[in-house]
Amino acid sequence: MPECHSTNTKALELCQQPNTPEGTLVITNQQTSGRGQRGNTWESRPGMNLTFSVILKPVFLLVKDQFLLNVITSLAVHDYLSETCKAPIHIKWPNDILVNEFKICGILIENQLMGDRFTNVVVGIGFNVNQREFSWGSATSLASVTNRTYDLQEVLEGLLSNLEARYVQLRQGHAHILKADYLRHLYRINEIHTFSADHNQFEGKIIGVDEYGRLRISTAGQEKIFGIKEISFVN
Repeated sequence: MPECHSTNTKALELCQQPNTPEGTLVITNQQTSGRGQRGNTWESRPGMNLTFSVILKPVFLLVKDQFLLNVITSLAVHDYLSETCKAPIHIKWPNDILVNEFKICGILIENQLMGDRFTNVVVGIGFNVNQREFSWGSATSLASVTNRTYDLQEVLEGLLSNLEARYVQLRQGHAHILKADYLRHLYRINEIHTFSADHNQFEGKIIGVDEYGRLRISTAGQEKIFGIKEISFVN
């Protein structure tokens, strides 16, 4: 689509049509109201980056295991970046991708359910490719990291190839491998840092993610568990 408000919104609309197949891709050069985690927006200049959504139908997956969809998507982007640049790459919980500690990619996954099973999943990805200037200082792009310009179609194909490989891995029942890979690349795991929760700051250490995708933090001699909207990184 030359322009749309949000590729996720369009993909969710397509999910209402019974003949929309798994693997359907919605992509635009200009997303005017891109949505991110925690109700944030996604900044992307027209024609310089990738903003797209993929429709999956993981009927084999239980709803309680939905965080594995974040895992495979984050790992797919990490896999692609590992092939493309040599800078430090991390997955910032739950599913932002950082290069040199700057955000290069955001992921938004939205689910449609029937009982304890998925009917449709929309995986939305905003990936900074050729844009070099951002209104917020915590962002970067592939071009900024490697000092070269990229063909968007080639980058898209690389990302989709890695996403398919990780999705097949999930479908084949290799959740334990996926979880281990996710934790190995998790930003600031096993390091002491400052966090904010319930309007209070505290020092703690990320020690993992529980079966529901909540962040496990060791602080003051005990383990605490936080959901997506319950905690934020301070420094």
